[in-house]
Amino acid sequence: MSKRVLAAGVFDLLHYGHFKYLEEAKRLGGDGAELIVVVARDSTVLKRKGRLPVMKEEHRRALVEALKPVDKAILGGVDLNTAKVIQKVKPDIIALGYDQGDIAELIARQGGRGKVVRLKKYGDVSSSMIRSLIYSANKKQFKQAKPSAGQDPRP
Repeated sequence: MSKRVLAAGVFDLLHYGHFKYLEEAKRLGGDGAELIVVVARDSTVLKRKGRLPVMKEEHRRALVEALKPVDKAILGGVDLNTAKVIQKVKPDIIALGYDQGDIAELIARQGGRGKVVRLKKYGDVSSSMIRSLIYSANKKQFKQAKPSAGQDPRP
């Protein structure tokens, strides 16, 4: 019987580390594993990081789903409820990135469903580093302007 692996993240400014994380997550399930990836909603990123991602949630989800290791990519819940996502996906394995919070206690409260595996950092680049390099190289073009109320500043 094939195993279902759950991975999650923001996946803004997709890079090598994201790809390797997803590739390794799928490998955890062995031959025939199914990798389901939860992509954070824009509202979740804003609440957790204090800023919107560069790319809109549906664009990030579509890009992640297009990656070879990924069988399905879904958007996370709007209520930040990790337990609901775990109950819906019913993973055998939950692959956490090096910088993601530990959800082992949450898993235990949900009846022990899903073995939690922490993966290492892959590569030496992050979305934050890419964003910083772009902004510093093009300060004039990328001045942070406050969007009008209710207006999404991203293209």
